[in-house]
Amino acid sequence: MAAAIQGEDKVLATAQRIVQSLGNTSDTDDMLLIFSTFDNRLSTLSSFVENPSAAAADGDSSATPSRFDDAERIILSHTDSSSFPDDYLDAVDEIIQLTKEFSLASSDEVLDRAENALQFAMTRLEDEFRHVLIRNTVPLDPDRLHHHRSTLSSSAAAIAIAATEFFNGDASESLEDVSSGRYSHHSHGRGVSFGWDDMSIELIHPDAVIELGEIADRMIRSGYEKECCQVYCSVRRDVLEECMAILGVEKLSIEEVQKIEWKSLDEKMKKWIQAVKIVVRGLLSSEKHLCDQIFAGSDLIKEVCFLETAKGCVMQLLNFGEAVAIGRRSVEKLFRILDMYDALAQVLSDLQELFMDEDAGDMVCREAQGVLDGLGEAAIGTFVEFENAVQGESSRKPIQNGEIHPLARYVMNYAKLLVDYSNTLNLLLENLEAGTVESDRGNNTSELESMSPFARRLSALIMSLESNIEDKSKVYEDVAMQYVFLMNNILYIVQKVKDSELRNLLGDNWVRKRQGLIRQHATQYLRASWSKVLSCLKDQGIGGSTSNASKVALKERFKNFNACFEEIYRVQTAWKVPDPQLREELRISVSEKVIPAYRSFMGRFGSQLESGRHAGKYIKYNPEDLENYLLDLFEGTPLIIHHMRRKST
Repeated sequence: MAAAIQGEDKVLATAQRIVQSLGNTSDTDDMLLIFSTFDNRLSTLSSFVENPSAAAADGDSSATPSRFDDAERIILSHTDSSSFPDDYLDAVDEIIQLTKEFSLASSDEVLDRAENALQFAMTRLEDEFRHVLIRNTVPLDPDRLHHHRSTLSSSAAAIAIAATEFFNGDASESLEDVSSGRYSHHSHGRGVSFGWDDMSIELIHPDAVIELGEIADRMIRSGYEKECCQVYCSVRRDVLEECMAILGVEKLSIEEVQKIEWKSLDEKMKKWIQAVKIVVRGLLSSEKHLCDQIFAGSDLIKEVCFLETAKGCVMQLLNFGEAVAIGRRSVEKLFRILDMYDALAQVLSDLQELFMDEDAGDMVCREAQGVLDGLGEAAIGTFVEFENAVQGESSRKPIQNGEIHPLARYVMNYAKLLVDYSNTLNLLLENLEAGTVESDRGNNTSELESMSPFARRLSALIMSLESNIEDKSKVYEDVAMQYVFLMNNILYIVQKVKDSELRNLLGDNWVRKRQGLIRQHATQYLRASWSKVLSCLKDQGIGGSTSNASKVALKERFKNFNACFEEIYRVQTAWKVPDPQLREELRISVSEKVIPAYRSFMGRFGSQLESGRHAGKYIKYNPEDLENYLLDLFEGTPLIIHHMRRKST
């Protein structure tokens, strides 16, 4: 109905313009008769002809017909979807200007004509604005994104797999992989870095930006800013959603995120970490610049358009972050959560700058800060879960050959990776209540107080590990093997500290005290293993001096020595000391205890048996034989008794 009325108004306006152009001439009556025959309503035009001066007074004097008619003709004649003629925007400018003038001095009919032409132009400009936006959108380049994604370390994923396998009671092979250095973590400070700091993404072809700005300017000056914003936001929101899909960030509810299995969740967290900087410092920064260019004439409109366009993808990122922050805490998630925290922390100031001018933008920033705080709490909570897991790990199965326990491997590799996040963890731990400074073995309170918050927690964590390792040593019935197991594990811990940034956190004094503990265990091993052997080489109970010692007693002594030595050899060749330096030091210590005592005993009493029958039955080895046999200890390859033979004549 409204469209029909509008069409009739246009017909009347056109007829009026024709009659006006004829003026009060002899042809006028004929033309009026023709119009009246066509439509009785057109007979009213006679009043217009009868009083031409009044009609002229209602317009913009002599300039109005030519300027307005030319602009109107250009606008009304361009109805197809092809590009605008060169003078179309000039015609729109003319109509906008004349509309202002007509509103002050024109009749309703002339003003209606101008407003109708303007409305027609705005509809056409709105369509063109949409088409230019869509046609000139530059897709996000996945190849470029892949180049930057490759900088993310795979160690977090590796340690997460190791965590899952270890605490689920699976094999420890993956822990060996982590400790071997196959997975190297980023070593350039805390958190993740993707190289997007100075990134600018081309969202629209540059030539089109100028055209879009010109269209937007006309629509805003004509009072059609709402329609212009709606078109812009609708198109650009769809584009940003496509970009999010390219980045691998899905639209998921909090409930959906919390139901995802860890392997799949880990991949989604990794993509989220990669996407945060790309979205904020790449996409949204460029989108903000695009809004500034297109809507340069209005600060309010460019802020509103940016906010309405951008907030959807920001909230999509924040919703996932919130879901992770409030989800179930488990040790395998810690590194990903810390990476998420760092990624969001690094762009928070950028978000605040992008969304600083609107109340709704301030809401986005508050949401981001809330998610960041939640991720920080989740990280500390997960770290505490890890501490509890280390303390509560209660497997009692002895490790074959007394080697390094998987728990030690896992905890120390975990700790080494945590050092990369020391700045973040110090920041998060500073707000934790005191009372966490626990007495560490060999560490006094002043030493702990001089440490950073993270170093103190790390020291307490390793103390828990050492306590757990000591408990696990008791599963070995052989006391000597308990000490070998303790030496292997404590040395492993010390080496991990010495060969990493852990040493700077814990200090040289911490290392020296553990090295002293290893020496103490070495002494205890010697006493537990070789005291019985050495007791066979003492003079007591032989029955006299060297010359008149009882041969029966001597035979028994040599026989007992041989049996003890061979048993130790059989057992301890199967034991494993992985570190070559510790292995060599233990062999030297044994040799320094056993060989001089055996050589001395042989020198004092050997001659009394060597001259008799079956001397080789009792004196089976000379000192050089024993030294050669000691070289086989701690190799992890059991040599049973029948492998033993004289190695020298």
